[in-house]
Amino acid sequence: MEFNIGFLGAGAMAEALIDGLLKVRLVAPAQIIAYDIRRERLQHLQQVYGLEPVASREELLHKAEVIILAVKHQNIHEVLSGLNFKGKLVISIVAGLTLARLARLAGEVPLVRAMPNTPSLVGEGMAALAKNEYVSQADLDKALAIFRSVGQALVLPEEQFDAVTGLSGSGPAYVYLFIEALADAGVKQGLARQVALQLAAQTVLGSARMVLASGEHPAVLKDRVASPAGTTIAGLAVLEEQGFRGTIMRAVEAASLRSQSLGKEKSLCK
Repeated sequence: MEFNIGFLGAGAMAEALIDGLLKVRLVAPAQIIAYDIRRERLQHLQQVYGLEPVASREELLHKAEVIILAVKHQNIHEVLSGLNFKGKLVISIVAGLTLARLARLAGEVPLVRAMPNTPSLVGEGMAALAKNEYVSQADLDKALAIFRSVGQALVLPEEQFDAVTGLSGSGPAYVYLFIEALADAGVKQGLARQVALQLAAQTVLGSARMVLASGEHPAVLKDRVASPAGTTIAGLAVLEEQGFRGTIMRAVEAASLRSQSLGKEKSLCK
């Protein structure tokens, strides 16, 4: 693509996006510009990826058409103060920063709010995007291409972002806990720890890929594994008896409600 991407902030998620963009060759290293107050981060990105660090926020805005805000929420006012985003597409991955609050800081320009999750760090992320009324289809295509370089991305109404937080945002932690529990169960049955962990992690990875690749409902895939009077249905019966399904649903609900309350707290502190 023929545009320059500027990263305001060069933390782990920014680096994951840079790595993904270069791996899929969406842009060349010369098309990525980065600014961060931490000089060591800029030196790292320059050495590893060969991209161009800049000395100021203003220089980054001058050189880039797409600006990705990748700073901490508490620093957003300071970072955006005095900047003119006219003619830019601004994409924010700042946690809890709504489009309305971003518009008050950046002005009436194309704004995209994105919520990627941590598996983006290994190219298997899931991102939800919301946009304001100034975003064109071409702008949206650029934003989607950026996040699809590190996984999958879709567009949703912003009012669904608290639910997204509870599911895909917090979801990796639920899956890690499930993998840990599977591995512990394997150890209890006599498997070596590393063997049990490999079996558990690869089983979860493969099962997720089957859901995505087949397009079939998880219940259909589950039923294919559970033969009459077999081992799998015996295990599934215990999970159902212990409320596994309902527990997961309540966990997602709790995380979503917490996201909603945190958003209100941040709004009051703006």
